[in-house]
Amino acid sequence: MMQSQDTVSSRRALLKTGGLFVGALMIPGAVSAGMRDRARRGTPESLIPDDFFHPSATPVSQPAVASATVPPALDAPGVNPQLLKRALAALERHGSRVAKRDRIAVADFSAGSSAPRFHLINLEDGRTVSKLVAHGSGSDPGHTGYLQRFSNQNGSNASCEGAFATADYYVGKHGRSQRLLGLDATNNNALDRAIVVHAAWYANPDMIRERGMLGRSQGCFAVGENELTEVFERLGPGRMIYAAKV
Repeated sequence: MMQSQDTVSSRRALLKTGGLFVGALMIPGAVSAGMRDRARRGTPESLIPDDFFHPSATPVSQPAVASATVPPALDAPGVNPQLLKRALAALERHGSRVAKRDRIAVADFSAGSSAPRFHLINLEDGRTVSKLVAHGSGSDPGHTGYLQRFSNQNGSNASCEGAFATADYYVGKHGRSQRLLGLDATNNNALDRAIVVHAAWYANPDMIRERGMLGRSQGCFAVGENELTEVFERLGPGRMIYAAKV
């Protein structure tokens, strides 16, 4: 699963400049009039707004799409309560950087890759759909099926922890994919590292029947080939993925 430096560089360039914008839902203010004007002239644009890592001191009101209220004692079946609590705290901490608050995804990397550990949670009533998801090879060098460590470093091929904002879709090396913006110091290299959501054969359920565990990604959230459409439909742009190990 290793790639040459040229391939990795090309992939990073594609991720930063290519693809199809799905509108300003991915982050409030991400697509300004000036960006649209420059896009029409063919100038590549960053996916990250200028003030993303240095927000204005002026309070920003929540957009209308972020109107869902999280119940004080949300019960999400199959989700570790401690991990869910941390995810909800991250959702509040990142404020308007997460545009839509009706659903989130929680990747529980305490569980092995043979368990459905990518939880898509409806925050209005706690309904949860759980999927298989692969972790990075750099997080599990011995391929034990369990994540051993996180890393935010370029070239580590490891999964990184923290909160991500889902951004736009594109078609790349792994087919349909979704870019992610790392919101924390532990994952703020996600865009540069090309950490995305995509489908992969090694994340299909038959891998568990044959080998007892999934294969490993290069740090991406790789789901089964028949699961990607549902993941995209339930997650969409402008929502949060929270990945951690408790």
